[in-house]
Formats: sequence, structure tokens, C-alpha cells
Amino acid sequence: MIPGSVGKEKIVFRSYIEVRRVSESDINAVFQIAASVGTGQKDSSQGFLVDNYSSDPAYYKEKFSELAKRLDHFYVAENVTGKNRSQIVGFLIGYTKSQWLEDNPTWLEDVHWHPSFDQERLKDFIVVDKTAIQSYLTGHGIGSELYKRLIKDIRQKNIETMLAETIISPTPNFASLAFRKKQHYHLAGVRYEDYIGETYTDLIYYKDISEF
Repeated sequence: MIPGSVGKEKIVFRSYIEVRRVSESDINAVFQIAASVGTGQKDSSQGFLVDNYSSDPAYYKEKFSELAKRLDHFYVAENVTGKNRSQIVGFLIGYTKSQWLEDNPTWLEDVHWHPSFDQERLKDFIVVDKTAIQSYLTGHGIGSELYKRLIKDIRQKNIETMLAETIISPTPNFASLAFRKKQHYHLAGVRYEDYIGETYTDLIYYKDISEF
């Protein structure tokens, strides 16, 4: 059960979380979730997405729609409260190695890999690009349910490594760092990128899923 509310209206939470692949009809809900945690203001104590989604809704909805058609691992978490009653409360976007390098061709060279990181893991991997939970429902295990579905699917492809980035500058994402610890990630490296006139510092983490 997930306690929570929308404004003054309480949600009935005799429910369960169902994770499934995104569909075109989910795009508006995905955008609303992204906009709830991706704003112009970044709070270090709260999980956040880098972009300010409300700044250009049409652009970001089109971007989500394109990813939904293209990516193998774009999931939504649905809170199911009864027959024909559900609400999308989170999403996860993951890239295969080939998909990630298609969009970020110099990424492997841009990362300063930690000396202890075994680069044999880079032969095949999944990059978790974005995980977002409706802002008033963070901390209730929805992100973990999304990860369980992703791990189940990629283990069927014999992929053993997940990678993810977490921003530590200019605004550290402490909630994301805490989630990496909860999910038993390990530090793999660091990357610097220029984005909208600022230099961002991203920690690169990896998770061994060979035993899942």
C-alpha cells in the first residue's frame, strides 16, 4: 500500500503497483510526472530531473513519444486501485549499450573510469537514464518495483551490468545518491559535461545483476 494524496483529494490505496512497458497513451502522464520533479528549482534533498519540463511541454512530450517507440526498456508504474481504475505514478527509461552510444557516441571515452572498475563490464550493459516518481509519492518503493521489472527483462538477455549517472554539481542530487546506495550500486567513474551554459559533474555507478 502507498499512502499519499493529490492536492486535497485522498487516493484510495487498497492497491498494487503494476509495472509495464510504456504506451503512446501514457505520454501525457509521463510528462506530468517528469514536470513534477523536473523544474527550474533543484532541491538537493529531493530527487530531481535536470531539465525544466514545464518550459516546453510540446517538445518534451514529443521526445518521450519518440523514446517510447524506440527503446526496449521504457516502463511505467501504475497504481491499480480497482477494476478499470489506475493511475501512472512513475516511470523508468533505460537504454541498451547500442542505443545509448547512438545518442552519446563519445560517452565511454568521456568517463574517467575508477581504477577498481572492471572495464570488461563495458562489453554489454544497460544505462538507466531517468527514473521519476510522482513528487508526492517518493519513498514508497515505486522506484524499486520499476527496477525489479528492468532487471528481470535484461537478465533474459544475459546482461549483467547496469550503469547510471547521478549529478553532484552544480546541485547534488542527494535523493538519487541514497537510492544508489539502497540499490547496492558501486562507483564506476566520473564524467563532466557542458549543459545549457554550465558544467555538470556526474558520478557513474554500476550494479552487478549477474545473480538476479
